[in-house]
Amino acid sequence: MAGWTQTDIDTLKAAIASGIMSVSYSGPPSRSVTYQSTASMLEALSLMQSEVNASSGGKPYRLATTRKGLGW
Repeated sequence: MAGWTQTDIDTLKAAIASGIMSVSYSGPPSRSVTYQSTASMLEALSLMQSEVNASSGGKPYRLATTRKGLGW
C-alpha cells in the first residue's frame, strides 16, 4: 500500500506500545486496520518505514556494535 506518512508510522508505533490491535489512519484514503498479532504490526511498521524512507530520499542505515572496546 502506497502513501504512508510519518504520522501513520507514529500512530502504529503508539498502538504497538499500548497493545491495541486496531489502528485508524487518517490520511487519504482514511482506513482502519485490525492486526492479527504484534508480529504483523511490526512487519507493517517495517514496510511503512521503508516506503517513507524511499520516498523522502533517505537511506536506511545500520549501526555496528562490538564486544570489546578500543583498548587504549
